[in-house]
Amino acid sequence: MSSENHPQIQFLHDQDETLSSDLNGCLERLDFYMLLLGFNQSSVLRIGITWVTFILIGIVVPVGVVVLMPTNCLKCDLYQVQGFELVVVSSHASLAASALLCLSHNLRKYGIRKFLFVDQYNGYVQRFSREYVHKISESKRALVLWFLPCLLLKLSREVIRMMYMQHESWWRSCGILVTLTFSWTYVTMIFLSSCLVFHLVCNLQIIHFDDYGNLLERETDVLVFIEEHARLRHHLSKISHRFRIYLLLVFLVVTSSQFATLFQITEFRDKVTFINGGDFAVSSIAQVMGVIFCLNAAAKISHRAQGIAALASRWHALASCEADDTSQIRFSDINGNFDAASTLLRSVSLESDTEAMSYIPLPTNAQLTSYFSSYHRRQAFLMYLQNNPGGITLYGWTVDRSLINTIFFIELSLVLFVLGRTTVFTTTD
Repeated sequence: MSSENHPQIQFLHDQDETLSSDLNGCLERLDFYMLLLGFNQSSVLRIGITWVTFILIGIVVPVGVVVLMPTNCLKCDLYQVQGFELVVVSSHASLAASALLCLSHNLRKYGIRKFLFVDQYNGYVQRFSREYVHKISESKRALVLWFLPCLLLKLSREVIRMMYMQHESWWRSCGILVTLTFSWTYVTMIFLSSCLVFHLVCNLQIIHFDDYGNLLERETDVLVFIEEHARLRHHLSKISHRFRIYLLLVFLVVTSSQFATLFQITEFRDKVTFINGGDFAVSSIAQVMGVIFCLNAAAKISHRAQGIAALASRWHALASCEADDTSQIRFSDINGNFDAASTLLRSVSLESDTEAMSYIPLPTNAQLTSYFSSYHRRQAFLMYLQNNPGGITLYGWTVDRSLINTIFFIELSLVLFVLGRTTVFTTTD
């Protein structure tokens, strides 16, 4: 018998090793990608290289190009407003710097595995390796799909502007285009990648919340449910603690940059077109996409955490109904025993044999007590879930749909105003 099961056991072991190696390779590639963008600052040398590169590519190069471009250019004042460009550069640099500061601190402190809660010591890697790899690949695809439209819009804007701005040579114009596009791509990828990491951390926890819903169908011990739910809430509180400063900085910087854009556009006396103000539209779209990326992940995990109470309510109702059906059958048997007992009592009273009273099957409360004890345990567990819903929080404020609707409509109104003022293709003669 053992020889027959040995090939099956060996096959399952090889499958687990394959899934574990796939997960390790996926995490190594993600760690290398984070290293290229400067998030992995595990040594003094890496910290120095990261911040020198960021200051050079993200701040010095675009500011230098914006300031020096009008010196050897005809009609640059019509097609490039220096104040507009500097606001865009400062907003993108602020978002990228916030992302580098917050995420590099967490990665340096915990490492990529513990930061994503996929370390080998929690006992869940073997069970969810396939789901982990799928979520990581899905997040990478989402980043590419969200970034490519912004990049195409940025390239089209720069090409159109360079066609109108006459430099000394086309090589100079192409050099300026490549420099500005590369600098914008660098800082935008840092910001969107940080949003990707938060989105990925929340999506990996959704796997465990889905498994918790299945646990309600497999187990019946209330203590197991409470311990598992406490572990999940502990993970969510860790995520909230690690990302709360980052999320607040993102919301603050994006909202401030939108208001700064609004003031710049309303204060500008000449006509604002896509050529001289198109960077406002491109940057606004990229920034709001990053905010939506974060809010979507936070709302999804908060919704799953709060939906556990609904699953537990259904489980409690089904368990109570099944117990009632069982108790009805039990009580019908007891009623039959009561009829038999009453017949026996009448016969005993006629015979005046009081010794026979000890043989009557008297009803007990053991089963009834067990039923009510199980009911009260389920009810206490349900009240625990209702009073501890969980979710992503920012200093006590749960990031749920109501908060997301407020933030989303504020950002959307600002972005629509910016797009309405900048996506105008008429030019000044």
